[in-house]
Amino acid sequence: MIGLIVARSKNNVIGRGGQIPWRIEGEQKQFKELTTGNIVVMGRRTFEEIGRPLPGRMTIVVSGSRKFEGENLMTVGSLKEALELAKSGLSGGCEKFSGREVFIAGGYGLYKEALPLVDVMYITEVDLVVEEGDTFFPDFDAGAFELTVGENGGEEIKYRRTIYRRK
Repeated sequence: MIGLIVARSKNNVIGRGGQIPWRIEGEQKQFKELTTGNIVVMGRRTFEEIGRPLPGRMTIVVSGSRKFEGENLMTVGSLKEALELAKSGLSGGCEKFSGREVFIAGGYGLYKEALPLVDVMYITEVDLVVEEGDTFFPDFDAGAFELTVGENGGEEIKYRRTIYRRK
């Protein structure tokens, strides 16, 4: 299974100045629940924003300019390589993640490239218009997916969980 996980604002913003442009208590809970014990694929800038490998997950960074290595951390040159590595059982000491689910976790370029490949998208819709956003979630054909609306949350800033499963 290839999943995609993202939070986006009402105007489709996912980033501003290299950061997530909101801090909402509990909003990232779903990310942790879904990805723990699985494989997370992210671009270099997303990894640098986080600053470390995610605990309890295999982190594969897609980068053509830098190499990151460590416990449960690998670097590859393309999304295709990342997916092949995940499918092959992650040779090189990370076999414990063999057969696990793969989640694409940003940024824009990886999301855009992964959209035709994903089986399911977990999208948190943040009830906020972000001014001066500089990174957006790519457009996709919603008709190719079945939409399920999940829980609502947030106090000052509201959000809604949605799940798009490929038809």
